[in-house]
Amino acid sequence: MSKKIKWIFPLAVVFISFISCKETKKTESKTIAERPNILYIMSDDHTSQAWGVYGGILKDYVHTPNISRLADEGVVLDNCLVSNSICSPSRATILTGQYSHINGVKILAGGLPPKHPTIAGVLQRGGYQTAIIGKWHLKQEPTDEFDYYSVLPGQGRYWNPILKTKENWEDYMGGGKEYEGFSTDVIADKTIDWIENRDTSKPFMMMCHFKATHEPFDYPERFSHLYRDEDIPVPSTFYDQGAETTGRSFKGQSVDNLKKRYLRASEDPDNVPGYMQYPELPFSVDGLTNDEARYKTYQKYVKDFMRCGAAIDDNIGKLLDYLEASGLAENTIVIYTADQGYFLGEHGFFDKRLIYEESIHMPFVIRYPKELPAGTRNADLIENVDFSALFADYAGLEYPETMQGHSFRENLKGNTPNDWRTYAYYRYWDHSIDRPGHFGIRGERYKLAFYYGNGLKENGFTKENQPKKFWDFFDLEKDPQETYNAYNDEEYQDIIKEMKAEILKQREALADTDLDTPEIHEIIKAHWND
Repeated sequence: MSKKIKWIFPLAVVFISFISCKETKKTESKTIAERPNILYIMSDDHTSQAWGVYGGILKDYVHTPNISRLADEGVVLDNCLVSNSICSPSRATILTGQYSHINGVKILAGGLPPKHPTIAGVLQRGGYQTAIIGKWHLKQEPTDEFDYYSVLPGQGRYWNPILKTKENWEDYMGGGKEYEGFSTDVIADKTIDWIENRDTSKPFMMMCHFKATHEPFDYPERFSHLYRDEDIPVPSTFYDQGAETTGRSFKGQSVDNLKKRYLRASEDPDNVPGYMQYPELPFSVDGLTNDEARYKTYQKYVKDFMRCGAAIDDNIGKLLDYLEASGLAENTIVIYTADQGYFLGEHGFFDKRLIYEESIHMPFVIRYPKELPAGTRNADLIENVDFSALFADYAGLEYPETMQGHSFRENLKGNTPNDWRTYAYYRYWDHSIDRPGHFGIRGERYKLAFYYGNGLKENGFTKENQPKKFWDFFDLEKDPQETYNAYNDEEYQDIIKEMKAEILKQREALADTDLDTPEIHEIIKAHWND
C-alpha cells in the first residue's frame, strides 16, 4: 500500500465516522422532537358533577363547552379514582407514582421533601423540559426536577395572585411576585408564555394547576351573570343525614357548616381567613327554617362553584386555541382532570375525603390526536397513582421500580390488559369526629370500606367520643347513590368475604400494613370479622 493510500484510508474512516455520528445525532434529535409534549391541566375540586360530560342534574346548567370539546376529541375516563381524597396527598401521589403511605404525604400537614423523586425527574433526565405553574400545595420548595416553576403560596388567592419562582422563593408562604387579574386567567397566560418561550429542541411536560374551584369559589365578572334567575335542582340525597340508613356515626362536612361560614364571613368580612372570603356577601337566613336555610346555602354554593368552573373552562379553551395556532396540537397530549372529587350537596355534604363516589371519582379527559380514538369513553379502574406511569410510557422512558403505578395507554386505545385491576384501593388517613380514618376497595359493582378512625386527644378525642368502628358495603348497581349499607344482608356475605380477602391482599401488595401504627393494626384485627 502506498504512503498516499495509507494516509487517505484513516482519513476516510474518520470522515465516515463523523458522518455516521452526525446522522445518528440527527436521528436522535428527530426521535426526541417526535416524542409527544404533555400538557397536564389540573384544577382543585372541580368534581365530575360539574363537568357536563358525566351527566347528572347539573349537566344542562354548567358552562363547559371546552371540556365538551376535549371529550369530543379524546377519551373520557368513567372510573378514574383518587387513592386518598384530599389535596396534598393526591398531588403527591400524582407526582411520585406512590401511594400516600410510601411518599409520606398522608394528610395536609407536612409536605413532599424537595429531594423526593418525581415523574418530572424521570422525564427531565429523559430529555424533556419540565415546568409547573399554579397550585403546588406540597409545603416544601418544588424539586429541581422541574426546570421551571411558578407556584402559589399555600392555597393562593383568587385575585391578584402571588406566584413564586426559584429566584424569589423565600419559604412556603413567603416571597413571590404579584400578578394583576383573576388567578385562573393569570395561570393560563403564564402557561402559554412558558410554552411559547421554551427550549424547542426538547419535548415538554407542562403541569398547569389552577387554584379553582377550591373554596371560596370566586369567579371573574364575565361569568357573574350566570344563574341569576334560576333555581338549581338539589341532589336526591340532599336532605339525607345518613345515620338511619347507612349506620354511620359521623356527619361528614355538612352543607350546614358552609352556611355557618357564610354567616361568619358576613358578620366580619374584613377579618376572616382567605378560604372564607366568599363572593357576594352578606348572606342571611333570617326567618328561614333549617331546610330552607340549607336550600339557600346550596343555591349560593353551587352557583358560585359553576361560575368558578366556567372560568376554568374558558382558559382550557384559551390553551387549546394556542396549541392549534402554534402548530403544537397534533403532537401534544392534553389532559384535564381534578385532584379529587367533591360533594355538591350529595348526602347533605360539601368537601371530599370520604370513600363515597362523589369524593373519590376524579374526572379525567385526555386528547392525543396521533393515537387516541376521538369521542370515546373508558370504564376501566384507573387510579391517580397510574398517571406517572402513563407519562413515562408516552415519553418512551423506563418507569422506576420505586413507583407503583401502571400505564393505561393501551386501555385508552380500547385494549385493556387481561390482568388489569378489578379493585381500586383507597385510604383516608386523617382522623376527625365527622370524617374518621378509613380504608377500602372499590370494584366495578361493589364497594367495601372499614372505618377505623382513631382520634388523638390533642384533636379533641376522648375515650367516649371515639368514632364508631364499622363496615360500609354498597352495591353500586342497585344503589348508585350509596344510601343503604348492605353489609349485614345475607345475599352479599360471600362477596364481602372475598372482598375482605382482597383488601388484605392489596394492603400487603402495596405495603400498607400499618407496621408503624400497631394500635390501628389491633383495631383492624378486632373488628375484621364483625
